[in-house]
Amino acid sequence: MKYTILSASLLTIALAIPGISGAGLPDPGMEIAKGRTALVVTDPQNDFLSPDGVTWGVVGKSVTENNTVANIDSLFKNAKANDMPVFVSPHYYFPHDKSWKFEGALEKLMHTIGMFDRKDALSVEGFEGSGADWLKQYKPYIQDGKTVVTSPHKVYGPETNDLVLQLRKQGIDKVILAGMSANLCTESHMRELMEQGFEVAVVSDATAAAQVAEGDGYEAALVNFRFIANTVWTTDEALKEMAK
Repeated sequence: MKYTILSASLLTIALAIPGISGAGLPDPGMEIAKGRTALVVTDPQNDFLSPDGVTWGVVGKSVTENNTVANIDSLFKNAKANDMPVFVSPHYYFPHDKSWKFEGALEKLMHTIGMFDRKDALSVEGFEGSGADWLKQYKPYIQDGKTVVTSPHKVYGPETNDLVLQLRKQGIDKVILAGMSANLCTESHMRELMEQGFEVAVVSDATAAAQVAEGDGYEAALVNFRFIANTVWTTDEALKEMAK
């Protein structure tokens, strides 16, 4: 009972704060600073973004409705044109990852359908054109010798790869975040980067998510983007900010 009363009191106080009641949450925004801001793209890979990818049956509608493929392309193109550092955080599974003793629901699904599979950690045999490969139209951006491709994240967030280290080593403290998929890797990257002290702007239509019986992953992610990130932009808004 005491907990209920306390919660109600805090809610009353919160609703009395200007900018929360009626108008919704505040939007702190994010100002791009040259040399300190980077574009980070999660999982721009065939298994998510190609009609031939193993997840297209559940993510394809969301990808198509958001124009996700073209929007990520526009962000890559604009970042390169404005000499903005670009980081890609990919998802790969190697044979030894299939021997994990326990998995979450989506981990189990990804392993079962062979998502992001590679034959060996030290070989690219069979990589070209596979589900783990980059979407073909992104290759000129990613393989230009300037884009930082981090080690793979293994579940959803960058806690399991070197993205934060790579960003810190280049003096980056502001991130424009896009990629797949909205309520999994993209949201997990947003959360960890915020916890690590980065400013994060999420580009809402440069991502997408699965629509399954349990719910719409994209709609779920939008709520948390708005609750947690410094700001949420559309691709058009992001491009305008990047070009300033």
